[in-house]
Amino acid sequence: MSTATINPHEAAHFGALAADWWDPHGSSAMLHKLNPVRLSYIRDQIDAHWHVDARERYALADRAALDVGCGAGLLAEPLARMGAKVTGVDAAPENIAAARDHAAGQGLSISYFAGELAALPPSTFDLVTSMEVVEHVTDPAAFIGELAARLAPGGLMILSTPNRTMLSKLLLVEAAERIGAVPRGTHDWDQFLKPEELTKLLEGAGLEVVDRTGLSPSAAKGFQLGGSEALNYLVAARWPG
Repeated sequence: MSTATINPHEAAHFGALAADWWDPHGSSAMLHKLNPVRLSYIRDQIDAHWHVDARERYALADRAALDVGCGAGLLAEPLARMGAKVTGVDAAPENIAAARDHAAGQGLSISYFAGELAALPPSTFDLVTSMEVVEHVTDPAAFIGELAARLAPGGLMILSTPNRTMLSKLLLVEAAERIGAVPRGTHDWDQFLKPEELTKLLEGAGLEVVDRTGLSPSAAKGFQLGGSEALNYLVAARWPG
């Protein structure tokens, strides 16, 4: 029997932000700044994993992608534009409603579901992504297990999450929420995972971590890949062999 991993309070918090999720100057402004950097990492990992030419527009053609904790579709839509058949799942029904409306306006066909990942119809995906989600669930090990169960043989999983360091507590929780860079109550520092902890969870689910990189603030670009992992990091994993 699958373990429920949705935290109702977290779902309600993010559902309340659904209306202006696509506003780059609204409550999700930080996500809009993060998204291009995360997309760059995802594209690099796709190219390396499937030996895709970096100039290829439809890098995910004929592949199925699953974005877990998809919000209103900020990542799901670019994956669809890369040619993937995309499924998005989120704990908040309000986010899914906003995602469906926005995708329709963009002429994109994306399958969206609200609720537990385990409740999705049985299927596996070539690419599984989950950005800034594992720190919000009630049972990280069970959640990672559910993600792994959805990853097809030969597939690629990409996660991002804040690191549990004193710097992240100071900047991501206390300072960012105080100045309104992120809505109050977004982060619970005690739920953040250190890279070695997330790696252990992935390995416990039978996966192999193949890449990890820091995601840090940049005065010139807003955010950048590489360098310090003290605030946030991304991980790529696959089935061994």
